[in-house]
Amino acid sequence: MTASASNTASSESLDYIGDELELFKHATNWKSYFASKLKPSIGGDVAEVGAGLGGTTATLCSGDEPTWLCLEPDSNLADQISKKVDDGQLPGNVSVRAATLAATEPGPRFDTILYVDVLEHIEADAAEVALAVDRLKPGGKLVVLSPAHQALFSPFDARIGHFRRYSKSSLSALTPPTATLDRLFYLDSIGLLASAANKVLLNQAEPKLSQIQVWDKAMVPVSRVVDPLIFGSLGKTVVAVWTKPN
Repeated sequence: MTASASNTASSESLDYIGDELELFKHATNWKSYFASKLKPSIGGDVAEVGAGLGGTTATLCSGDEPTWLCLEPDSNLADQISKKVDDGQLPGNVSVRAATLAATEPGPRFDTILYVDVLEHIEADAAEVALAVDRLKPGGKLVVLSPAHQALFSPFDARIGHFRRYSKSSLSALTPPTATLDRLFYLDSIGLLASAANKVLLNQAEPKLSQIQVWDKAMVPVSRVVDPLIFGSLGKTVVAVWTKPN
């Protein structure tokens, strides 16, 4: 069933303070790259937390999943996702709720829960991870992709509401006793150089579109080659996948 903007379920609305979503929608190579790494862990009934404008939904949702629930606490953004479903820009298995994961019914509901560039926006991240695992069915997977390395925390991070950046160790430390950490790796080793340059030389509050395009078109394709050679040991993004035991 297709969700519409007029009947988007809403139990709480929180205005999103960032404005980078429009900027990063141009990063098509990057979206394709991280999708290739995340899709093997995605299936069944999916909840995407912090779905924003639906860009990640368009990248990751095949339309074959039984259900795909976009949770977006900013009701204005949630309505834009609903409109994209109505317009056929997103698959018909997508539904939208203007809410956080905490507003969903308690107990196991989902086979996959996704946080793509979202967990760093949540102050109580350990509690959020534990909640997500509680909402997983046995055998379900929690997939997190976030910006890496606190040393690279910039005015841009602060301006768009990031509380932190992660390392493998800090993300691993969030593992609750009810889940097993199955995969943990970095992505975009070459893009790490661009982030380091911004931190040391530019310290910009916001990257320019031209910089996003150079990174996406010139650096990301090289990272796709280099990252496997160094076994995901370096990068500006970190990925973790947890499984809830059967």
